[in-house]
Amino acid sequence: MQCLHLIYQTLKKINYDGTKFAKNFLGGKMKSSIFENLFVLELANNHWGNIHRGMKIIKDFAEIIKKNNIKAAIKFQFRDVDNFIHTDFKRKTGMRYVDKTLNTKISWKNMKKMLDEVRKKGILTMATPFDEYSINKCKKFNIDLVKIASSDAKDKSFINKVSSLYIPTIVSTGGCFENDIDWIYEHFKYKNVPLAINHCVSLYPSEDHQLELNQIDFLKNKYKDITIGFSSHEYNTWDYSLMIAYAKGARTFERHIDVDHENIPVSKYCSLPHQIDHWFNAFKKVKELCGEASIKRREICDEEKEYLDKLVRGVYIKKNINKNKQIELNDVYFSIPKLEGQISCQEFQSGLFSAKYLKKNKPLFNEDIYIFKKENNIKSKLRQKDKY
Repeated sequence: MQCLHLIYQTLKKINYDGTKFAKNFLGGKMKSSIFENLFVLELANNHWGNIHRGMKIIKDFAEIIKKNNIKAAIKFQFRDVDNFIHTDFKRKTGMRYVDKTLNTKISWKNMKKMLDEVRKKGILTMATPFDEYSINKCKKFNIDLVKIASSDAKDKSFINKVSSLYIPTIVSTGGCFENDIDWIYEHFKYKNVPLAINHCVSLYPSEDHQLELNQIDFLKNKYKDITIGFSSHEYNTWDYSLMIAYAKGARTFERHIDVDHENIPVSKYCSLPHQIDHWFNAFKKVKELCGEASIKRREICDEEKEYLDKLVRGVYIKKNINKNKQIELNDVYFSIPKLEGQISCQEFQSGLFSAKYLKKNKPLFNEDIYIFKKENNIKSKLRQKDKY
């Protein structure tokens, strides 16, 4: 799948209709590799309508992304502001959402410049459209990934239009009931569009006790063939939540980002560059702690084998045994150390015969025994047997 995504990006660069490719090829699986260990940095409207501030945010976080060698997307919020807000409310109203939307309006021309800058930095582009016109802009701007916000996760007509882009999509589920998420899952499955579902609590900021991280287990168990992620809005510390989320199986992570610049207040739920650096380090640490995939038994390293081999008891002769005599359990005892070439307690079995006279308290080596059925050569069998 990663190879297909590279082809997809190349085709977009030469103005080939990438949505056709995505529909025919990327859409074959809902679980796409593009979501695996993906960090979504939500720039949102923290540019405050100022392209220079937006460019600074991109620059500062691009350095952190590069430093940590992280797969990341920088995400914007798309709104057709002139039509998004009703004509009676085009001036300041005292309504926070309306006023902030007005105050952070930026031209589509400047939005494209910021997207181009993200691409130049080798970072994935991503957008959350909030209206139908903005959905079309996602296609026009060749966005790599689309996000459906929790506020639109119950709007079936809107979701249908987003899915018709055939662009890998992440949906946040804040405020959603189970049947809402079921519909989203079945819809994207029917449309064959790569989908990830984020556990999200839509409180800005969230208190630690409100995070409900066990919901990741619920989503993982119910929607087994897609990527599950975690959208994080807490403000005390967010390395613990990331580590828990990763250990539970979340594989895409999202936080709002901002910079402390020009005396513009930074919201509690936003992260500064040094905090995202810490967040990335927490990811690398939990990945190290969790190890490889959980779908199969781990590989046992040589160091561990050597350590355990020193703890295994060797087989010793309890009493003198003549040649060609069967060796029973009551003829031997187990003690440390086990010497090189000595049979271990794990390898001892009934049906062994002495190949020579064996003295009391002496170690029992491979060459000291044989099995009566000669086709089962005990020497080769014991040497090949997996001790662990």
